[in-house]
Parts: sequence; C-alpha cells; structure tokens
Amino acid sequence: MSKRVFDVVVVGAGPSGLACAIEAKKYELSCVVLEKGGITNSILHFPTQMIFFTTPELLEIGNVPLVSEREKPTRNEALKYYRKVAGMYKLDVHQYEEVLRIERVEAHRFRINTTASVYEAHNVVLSIGYYDNPNLMGVPGEELPHVSHYYTEAHPFYDRDVVVIGGKNSAVEAALDLFRGGARVSVVHRGASLGQTVKYWIRPDIENRFKKGEIAAYMNARVLEITKGHVKVAQNGSAREVPAQQVFALTGYHPTMVFFDQLGVQYDGDTLRPQHDPETFETNVPGVYLAGSVVGGRLNGEVFIENGRFHGEVLMKAIGSRN
Repeated sequence: MSKRVFDVVVVGAGPSGLACAIEAKKYELSCVVLEKGGITNSILHFPTQMIFFTTPELLEIGNVPLVSEREKPTRNEALKYYRKVAGMYKLDVHQYEEVLRIERVEAHRFRINTTASVYEAHNVVLSIGYYDNPNLMGVPGEELPHVSHYYTEAHPFYDRDVVVIGGKNSAVEAALDLFRGGARVSVVHRGASLGQTVKYWIRPDIENRFKKGEIAAYMNARVLEITKGHVKVAQNGSAREVPAQQVFALTGYHPTMVFFDQLGVQYDGDTLRPQHDPETFETNVPGVYLAGSVVGGRLNGEVFIENGRFHGEVLMKAIGSRN
C-alpha cells in the first residue's frame, strides 16, 4: 500500500493524459498516470489500417515532432509516436492498472484505489475519454461473440454476411472497407438518412454503393434482436431478418460517470457534460480536473486529440500556481 502523496494522479494514458503528465514535469509536480489498458488504449483499438484525418503536427504533444511517411499519419505511426514520447519524458505510467474507486478524504487530498495498489494525491485529473464505453442497444443477442462494438479490419470477413449498425462516420467507413474487402455488407440505421456529420468526401461513395445495391441499406430500421445468423429489424411497420455472420454495432460511445458519482462531480443528465471552469478545467470539486474528450460528455464531436492535448498545459498551470 503506497504511502506517498503525489501532487497529481492522472487517470487515463491517452494523448491528453500523457500531455498532462508532461506538463506536470515542467512544473516539477510529482505525477503518476494510471491506465487500465495500454498507453493510448483508445488508439490501440482503432481499425488496424486507420489513417487519421488530421495532419501530424496536430497530434503532437510535448513539443516532440510526429514523423509520418505520408501527409496523414496512420494508427501505427501514432502508437509508435506516443510510446516514444512517454519514454523520452520518462513518464510514470502504470499500464493495465485499472482505477476502481476515487474518494476525497479531505480538502485537496484524494485516495485512489486500483486493481494493484492504493495512491493518495492532492489533485486528480480525469482524462478517461469515452471509447471504452459503447452505447448499447439493449436488444437480445447483443452479447453474442460475433457482435462487436469496435471495427478492426476487412480481411477476416471476406465472402461473409456482415451487418453494420449505425449511420455516422465510423459505421460508414467500416461498411465501405468491408465492401472493398469482399464482404456482403448491410447497413442498418435508425435514421431516415445517414448522419449529417458523415465526411463530405465519403458520403457520395456510400450513397453510390446503396444506389447500385452493392451495399444493402436499411434506413428507418430498428434492431429487434441479434441471432447467430441474422439481425432482426423492424422497418416501415414490418419485421425482417438480415443475414449476419458478423455484426458491428457502431452506435457510438460515452464516458463513464462512475468517478464523477464517487467524487460528487456534477454533470448534465442528458449530455453527461461535467461541470467545470473553462479557464482551468477544474470541476465543482476542488482539486479534481478534466482533460481530453471527457470534457464534452456525450458530445464527443467537440473535443479531439487536436484540442484536448492543450488541456494539460492549462490545468497544470493552475495546479502549479497553488503549490
């Protein structure tokens, strides 16, 4: 059981969490980063052949350049980069150590219980993201082994019936990649049309596939049940079964509220946006700060690596000024 009291404990080793740890070093604050998975665990679970939409410099942290072979970096280049940065700054990152409970024991003193130890800190930064918590549909069969809320790659599904559930960017990109990989693809979406946020250069591609019948489109469709071989949907007042040897339920993700509830951090019940000072990212609980996409709650289209990486600079300045 650790007796050391850290200046800061950062929960989450994504790009924003790592940026916080780098800034802590600049202010000579003792800091440990606790991560339930591997470093940049969310990026680790991105599609294996993913290429970022953004340019390399917008993913950089700690003034370390990200070198990319092409104009846009790949998932593997990003993973290599963040490993390099963590090593270069000698960040104290505890991988595969899940935080179970955080409690305030007194003013500006917190106890953090993990699967491996207990820590105490004067400040806590929640940089927990949202990608670990898919939005479940709550339908029978969603827990079956051939159902995934994360898309990987197309090759394993060549000549297979695949259903993609969802109508935003991740679903559309997965459907197109699967189609090009030789899968028989169906898209099931509850809306009358694809989401408005679908990238403008992708929308014509998927809509042309729909028109040609190369990808089956089931719009205004509600999933009723998933079985071993089909997805049962309700559409236009009738039910039908769509063949499915694999299902990708790409219905979005949301942050966990567990730590907010444990600490008493207030948040909006609908958007899950936590209450915080936009000037310092400190929540209504003194000493508890936010970094990265968790700031936006369910509105995870507002905060990306590109802007979340700067949160650490702001909040560590606030913490450093108090020490």
